Amino acid sequence: MTDTLISDLRAAYDAQLRDVTPPGGSARVEKDGPVTRVVGWHRGFVTGPRDLGVCGEEPDALIARQRDFYAARGEAVEWKTRAHDLPADVTDRLSAAGFVAEDTETVLIGRSADLAAGPVLPAGVTLRRVTASADLQRIAAMESTVWGEDWGWLAGELAARIENGPENTVVLVAEAGTEVVSAAWVVFQDGVDFGGLWGGSTPEAWRGQGIYRAMVAHRARLAAERDVPYVHVDASADSAPVLTRLGLHAVTTTTPYVWSP
Repeated sequence: MTDTLISDLRAAYDAQLRDVTPPGGSARVEKDGPVTRVVGWHRGFVTGPRDLGVCGEEPDALIARQRDFYAARGEAVEWKTRAHDLPADVTDRLSAAGFVAEDTETVLIGRSADLAAGPVLPAGVTLRRVTASADLQRIAAMESTVWGEDWGWLAGELAARIENGPENTVVLVAEAGTEVVSAAWVVFQDGVDFGGLWGGSTPEAWRGQGIYRAMVAHRARLAAERDVPYVHVDASADSAPVLTRLGLHAVTTTTPYVWSP
């Protein structure tokens, strides 16, 4: 893929994927100047356009307002940054305000039609779409085991998204008998050219068997069937090489900066 095409994809990403879709449930989306924030998730969330359009001391005041807003609620907050954001020193300003960087991920984009395929799974593993609360709780339990921390909040967040837009959030679970061996979901937005690929965590004993690749192929096929031309992923250091080999292309990186009370 040429530099021009990557630049075009990055521009489309900036134009279409910087805002947050209404998450449903008790969560709500608010605006504060150039930034968008979510209230009512497991922690606060802030995102903004590529260029915040503020200079001098204004970025510091904007950052402090978000921190103080969530501090008054007794909640942690994530500010989602991208490597090509402006002002270029926004991450330094976040650090000065007490935000701490978490792991950087690579933003990858691929053509859904090129990635779409029927899932090829190991013997004994099946793939199905789920919506029931019990299945969402099983997914959260698996995620908690994989990451070594409580991900119980995920079941409620997925349930709210499904309730708010049942055709726009498709949650998939891969199972071996009664064991959840992977889970992933694809999120669509009306009028947006990208399907978001999220999740994909797999317990260590089940890695290296093509389950993650099968999840990507199946979700890409769902996007292609909806005439959504692209899929995008915020990929960890472990996932990015796999996705690159599948044909997705890196357009930038993203780093969450988190403030905790």
